[in-house]
This record gives sequence, C-alpha cells and structure tokens, in this order.
Amino acid sequence: MENQSSVTHFFLIGFTISAELQFFLFVVFFAIYLLTVTANVAIISLVRVDNRLNTPMYFLLSQLSFLEIWYTSTIAPKLLSNLAGWKSISLSGCLSQMYFYFSLGSTEFFLLGVMAIDRYLAICNPLRYQSIMNGQVCLQTTAACWSIAFVSVFFLVLLISRLTFCQPAVINHFFCDLPPLLKLSCEDTFLEEIIVFLFACSIILTSLLLTIVSYVFILSSRKKAFSTCASHFSVVTILYGTVIFIYVRPSVSYPMNVNKVMAVFNTVVTPLLNPLIYCLRNKEVKEALRKVMNTRRSRIDGIAYYSKSIRL
Repeated sequence: MENQSSVTHFFLIGFTISAELQFFLFVVFFAIYLLTVTANVAIISLVRVDNRLNTPMYFLLSQLSFLEIWYTSTIAPKLLSNLAGWKSISLSGCLSQMYFYFSLGSTEFFLLGVMAIDRYLAICNPLRYQSIMNGQVCLQTTAACWSIAFVSVFFLVLLISRLTFCQPAVINHFFCDLPPLLKLSCEDTFLEEIIVFLFACSIILTSLLLTIVSYVFILSSRKKAFSTCASHFSVVTILYGTVIFIYVRPSVSYPMNVNKVMAVFNTVVTPLLNPLIYCLRNKEVKEALRKVMNTRRSRIDGIAYYSKSIRL
C-alpha cells in the first residue's frame, strides 16, 4: 500500500540521460536563457527609447517581452539546477512554480488575443484606431490580462494544494506540471482533472478563437495587409501548437519524454523565438535597433578620439 504520510518535498526526475549529455544540455539551456533575457530586455529598451515605437502595438510587444522574461525564469533556473544534480523541490516551491507558470502562461494567451484585436483595428478600422486604442485603453486592457490570469490560476492552485500526495513523491518531469503532480495524489482526482481540462480549454481555445476571428476579418478585408501580421501569426502558431498538444488533447498515452521535449520547447525555446521573430520580420524594430547601435558606435568612436587627443 502506498505511504500516505505528509509530503514536504518532491523529487523531479528530469531527463534520464547520461551525465555528459546532461552537462551538454545544461550549457545549451543556460546560453538560451541568457539570450532570452537579453533579447527581451532589448525589445523593452527599444520601445522605451525610440519615439517611432511609441504605439499600442509596440507597447503590447514590450508587455509580452516583459512577461517572457518572467515566464522562462519560472522554469529555466530549476531546469538548470535539475541538470546539475539538484532534483529536490519543496511542496510550497512546487505549488509556487506551478502558480507563476500557469499565471504567466495564461496572461500570454490573453495578450496575444489583444494583439490580434489591435492588428484588426489598425488594418480594418484605421480612422478610428487612435481613438479606440489610446494609452488609457492599452493600460486597462493589459492590466485586465494580468489580473484575470493571476486571480483565476490562484483558485486552481488552491484546489490542487488541498490534495494529499503519496510517497514516493517522484515527479516524472523537470518542473512541477499539473498532470504528473495529479498522478501522485492519494485521492481520486477525477474532478480536479476535469477542472484543469476545462480551465485550459477556456483560456487557450477562447484566446485562439479570438485570434483566428481577427485574422479572418483582416484577410476578408485586406489580404495584402496580412503580411504585417506575419510576426504575430508566427508566434501564435508556435505557442498554441505546443500548448494544445500538452494540455488540450484526449488522454492518450504519449511517452513522457515526448511531453518533456514539448515542454522544453514551450518554456525555454519559445520565449527566445518571440523577440527574434519580431526583430527579424519587423522593419521598424530593425531600424530602431540599427539606430541605437549606430549611436552607441558613434559615442565609442568619440570617446576613443577624445582619449587619443588627450594623449597627444
């Protein structure tokens, strides 16, 4: 019979691979994490310093970049420590990680939906765009995205925290995800599984439907203008594809390693792809970045010239 004593810590299995391969993955994921933070900070800084990017679209993009920094920081450090050999996590730490992971993820879906509506208004209703998407509306909308996500996930995690977990407290994952955690419960979790599934469907599929409807209206009115949404569409496709595979699908017995790979792509790779996609496919962002680089180069050349003049 399973031991139903109070569980205070969990053991995260992570990746069952050789020590050499774990070290290699540690180096790769650490480099990706640093690049992710740097790239997203660069996006936020560009939007703040360049007046040409002082528009609702880039305000929302900076919000997305800010979110991506915290989203990947919720998972990546624990993933790195797991690869380094520290595989234990406390119950409170597990629930906290789960809370921020799902809260930030839900906020991202809401923000992507708002960004799709923003593109629809800018393309299909340009005359009223400035009056509809003004600064106050942008602030209120983003505040609602953050608030609704964090409040709703709080009650979800509160529901999970009331469960009793059995020994051995081993989670077959590299972070505290809901499906493997529910499997450790000593109680019947049918109700919790239904609630989690409905929660995922309501947030993911509703925001996806909102995005699809916005794109349909854009395509039906101005097909040529759809190219301006290419960056947003690429991000949406990547994110929704991975998350729907993990959380919104029938209970099919996929190998756990497949879920882990998809989770790595969702939590580590995607936050890096987002700023790269927006930079590489957005002319205004590239011009702003080029302007900043040229200004910095001019300052460095000026300092070097001044130092040389003093020596002479």
